[in-house]
Amino acid sequence: MSSSKILFVVLVTLFISCKTEKKSEKVKQENSVAQKKISYDFNTANLLSHVKELSSDSYEGRETGTAGATKAKNYIITEFKKLDVKPLGEDFGQPFQQKEIQGENIIGFIKGSEKPDAYIVISAHYDHEGIKGGKIYNGADDDASGISALFAFAEYFQKQPPKHSVILAAFDAEEKGLIGSYYFVENSIVPKTQLKLNINMDMISRSDKNELFAVGPQHYQQYKPIIESTKTSGNISLKIGHKEWTEMSDHAGFHKAKIPFIYFGVEDHKDYHKPTDDYENIHPIFYTNTVQTIISFFKKVDLEKL
Repeated sequence: MSSSKILFVVLVTLFISCKTEKKSEKVKQENSVAQKKISYDFNTANLLSHVKELSSDSYEGRETGTAGATKAKNYIITEFKKLDVKPLGEDFGQPFQQKEIQGENIIGFIKGSEKPDAYIVISAHYDHEGIKGGKIYNGADDDASGISALFAFAEYFQKQPPKHSVILAAFDAEEKGLIGSYYFVENSIVPKTQLKLNINMDMISRSDKNELFAVGPQHYQQYKPIIESTKTSGNISLKIGHKEWTEMSDHAGFHKAKIPFIYFGVEDHKDYHKPTDDYENIHPIFYTNTVQTIISFFKKVDLEKL
């Protein structure tokens, strides 16, 4: 190739590259401006800080029955107290044992302003896989993301008390077979007939497609129009789907007891149940928008007669 042709190719390449970089930078700026216009019912910095903390190495993967799980339990109780969340029972802990598995659910309570005897259970699990082969499975998305969302709900309730009573449930031993949540339902502290709905959050902090799935309306059709009319935050795409996830997380025990549930979650990603499920790999903008979207769903549900 002649030197003149080489020069021409270089100039064209540089032009295209600069144009592409400018377009990319423009998209980033537009996204940033759009993000700043979103109104959140919670402190987004706090939301991310809690995930980062709970998924740090010092919690050793939060496996049920370990020192890391105890540390996570104490952290959750401390934050509940800061956020004016009261214990549902005599204290926050609900210990349980199934064969060799010993765990403890953390159960918070906020009294409803209009319907105190009708309860909505908002749940997430705080346990994860622990340490395997010398590697820590930190479980940032699974499910530190859900636990931090519980705190975001508590922040919201400080400003806007719910009409229904709300139980904020941090379940243990989800990874051991949903043991904690089944125990909660089967040994309900309040009459089971007063448990009107479970909103479960498990893996809600990352999606390459900005997709958040809602499972439950396939069984409980009354929630389909509420999901469809829920205002999403940012560019979140809220979809009803994945009926096959019905038995896959802590909502399963509620469904078995014929208590309606809506489960919010994302599709599996490359770090699912791997030691790379770290805070650095969540999608912060998607996550904050997801939590706000779930709160928006709650607002609509709280207006209903459950």
